[in-house]
Amino acid sequence: MKNCQLTGVKLVFGNNVSHSHRRTRRRWNPNIQQRRYWLPSEDRFVRLTLSARAIRTVDKIGVEAAIARIRARGERV
Repeated sequence: MKNCQLTGVKLVFGNNVSHSHRRTRRRWNPNIQQRRYWLPSEDRFVRLTLSARAIRTVDKIGVEAAIARIRARGERV
C-alpha cells in the first residue's frame, strides 16, 4: 500500500463529476517516492517511502528529526 512514512498521507477516494453531474468513483494517488538517506547516528543508509511534501520536510528538519517522528508514529525504520 502506498503510504508516506512521515506524514501518513495515503490513497483517497471520491467522485468524478461530469458536466451532466453523473458521479463515478475515482481515486487520488499520493505522490510517493522512495528515497535513501544516510543516518549518521546509526552509520547506515535508510530507505524511506515519502510523499513529495515529506521529502521537503526532511530537507528542512533533517533526517535525524524525521526518523524520530517516524518512530514516534510507531513505524519501524
